[in-house]
Parts: sequence; structure tokens; C-alpha cells
Amino acid sequence: MNGRTCPIEKMKKLLVATDGTEASQGAVAAALELAKNCSVEMLAVAVVLTNPEDENAVPFVIAQAEKDMEQRVNAVKAMAEEAGIDCGVIVKRGDDPYWEIVNEAKKNKADMIVMGTHGRRGIKRFVMGSVTASVIGHAPCQVLVIPAHAKVDFGTILAATDGSKHGDAAVKEAIAIAKVCSSLLVVVSVASSDDEAPATKESVKQALVLADKEKVEKEGMVLRGNAGEAIVEAAEQKGAGLIVMGSHGRTGLMNLFMGSVTEYVLSHGNIPILVATAR
Repeated sequence: MNGRTCPIEKMKKLLVATDGTEASQGAVAAALELAKNCSVEMLAVAVVLTNPEDENAVPFVIAQAEKDMEQRVNAVKAMAEEAGIDCGVIVKRGDDPYWEIVNEAKKNKADMIVMGTHGRRGIKRFVMGSVTASVIGHAPCQVLVIPAHAKVDFGTILAATDGSKHGDAAVKEAIAIAKVCSSLLVVVSVASSDDEAPATKESVKQALVLADKEKVEKEGMVLRGNAGEAIVEAAEQKGAGLIVMGSHGRTGLMNLFMGSVTEYVLSHGNIPILVATAR
């Protein structure tokens, strides 16, 4: 990130979801830097996986797991306080981690959720299962997803759009960040067929017009093929340090977001992804 510049407008509180593992270290580091640069409050949330059967059968195991998690989350709090950041901590028990994370974001009116791309059970289970994808699909705010060992770099930002209101939200958020951080904005839209080509070109054209109004350095890419593959390839080709996408698309959450596009970008790319929300 660029010094003490706050890239996110009007952010007052961010929530970082962590399990204390190496996979979440990048998310914690990104959350700490954002909170410091934006002078906002941070909330560290962790979930101990359990269910009523486990609670009854092995309560001592669950209690120990909760104690261990509290130590890990308190370590995050200590790092935050050392950096001068006001940080609260919450450790929850539950069999649906995504719901606990989303619920805490709602209760605490978080403006952003920061989280990693996978957890103890591996990327396939995490991304395709109930955590990252479900948080993205149900979050009341934008979600910043940090792959393991990745860092956010605002030098070049890639905004992926399909012309829907959610794609428009991604473009607007990317433009706002690019303006503050003096970034190069690369707008990408992907057509899977000849029928989609005109709308794809128009999406990029309109996005570039908006960027031009804000005097943001920009370029557009109209691509053909599989959207997920094309977005990852374009981001790598352009050296993007952040991909901005919408939370839904023309085909809806289940088909587009948890399907070929975001699942692919999350599991095949190593670039942080900001999922913008349409307001």
C-alpha cells in the first residue's frame, strides 16, 4: 500500500476474519495497514468450528480450541495496539463460520471484511464451500480477499465488469481507489460469445468515460473466452496488485460468482481481490 494514503473512501470500521493460521496472516497484515492508513477501528473475528454434538460429547476439546483461538486473536489485537489501532476481538462458536463472520459485520456496521482465501481445510473446501464464497455472497459490505503470501499493491488496479449494476459498482470503487492512489486503472470485460461482444465493448467504453471524468490513468481490454481465466491472465499480464469485482453478475450469485468466474479467480490467481457491493 502507498504510505499513509487511505484508498477507501468513507471507511470507519473494518473486520478481519482470522483463524490464526499462516493462510490468514496476509489478511491480518492488510487489515492492519488499512486500519492504520485510514485511521479506522478494527475488529478481529475468529470462529471455533463446533456443533451441538461436539459440545455435548467433547466439551473440554471445544473449550481448549476456544482458548487457543482467543490467544491467536489477542495476538492480532496486540499488533494493532502497537500500531496505534483501536482493535476489538470476538471469538465465536459455530458450525457455519461464514454466518458468524457476516453476522458480526452486520452487528458492528463494518464497512469492509478482510479475509484470506483458505483455511485449515484447504483452498478447495474453503473457496467452494461455506466460508469465503458464502461471506462474499452474503456480506453487507465489501470484502477484501487476500491470498496467502500476497500483498495489496495499488500501482495497477484491474476492474472486471460485465455491465451489470454489480459490475458498475466494481468500476466505481476501482476508479475511486485509483484516483486517491494515482493508480493505473485497467478495465476488463469478457465476452463468451459473439452475441455478448457489443455489450462487453459498451461496458468498457462507459467505464473509461467515468475514469476520464475523474482524470484517472486508464486503459480498456475487451476479451473473449472464459471470464475467470481471462481476468486472471489479464491481471498477471498487466502486473495488477488488486482486482476489483462485483458481488453478482448478469447470471446471479450462484451461477456467476460461485461458479466459473470468482471461483476461478480466487483459486487460480495470487492477487488480492476486492469485492465491491452495489448500493
